[in-house]
Amino acid sequence: MKRCGWVNQDPLYIDYHDHEWGVPVYDDRLLFEYLNLEGAQAGLSWYTILKKRENYRKAFDHFEPSIIISYDEKKIEELLQNEGIVRNKLKINAVITNAKAFLKVTEEFGSFSKYIWSFVDGKPIKNHFKDLTEVPATTDISDRLSKDLKKRGFKFVGSTICYAFMQATGMVNDHLESCICYNKIPVKNT
Repeated sequence: MKRCGWVNQDPLYIDYHDHEWGVPVYDDRLLFEYLNLEGAQAGLSWYTILKKRENYRKAFDHFEPSIIISYDEKKIEELLQNEGIVRNKLKINAVITNAKAFLKVTEEFGSFSKYIWSFVDGKPIKNHFKDLTEVPATTDISDRLSKDLKKRGFKFVGSTICYAFMQATGMVNDHLESCICYNKIPVKNT
């Protein structure tokens, strides 16, 4: 069975590739989680963050923005001591900042999903790449998304992070044409 070349042999990574990466996500809380985990990845590999994902979920109250906005200095210090996550103060503070911005976007648009999916006209973009070298790190859409998120107060949302987020949440299908997942990605309804 042929998979995208970035997948290693760890069953955790294979499962992520086969069942999550590129599958359209419309759930607000899950979109918020992915956005922050992609931000945590900055300067690291996704595999590093994936192995810590359950720790992140526990440490950040399952990425519930309404809880995260009330984090105080004591909670931040607790997170900085948590060996199960990346202990970077800027990245930890970004999750709190992002929770506040997320709730404002949700209030303005009715849901974060409506806002985020508007950048791809509400439906996944299916790319046709034959080789990993063809897959871009950024696109015009990720540039626009990054700029708009920053304008709304989000942190750790550069264009490369935004494109990785778009790939992970199925806004784009960047499985290679030769990959077993290329034609099997389901489209979930909102």
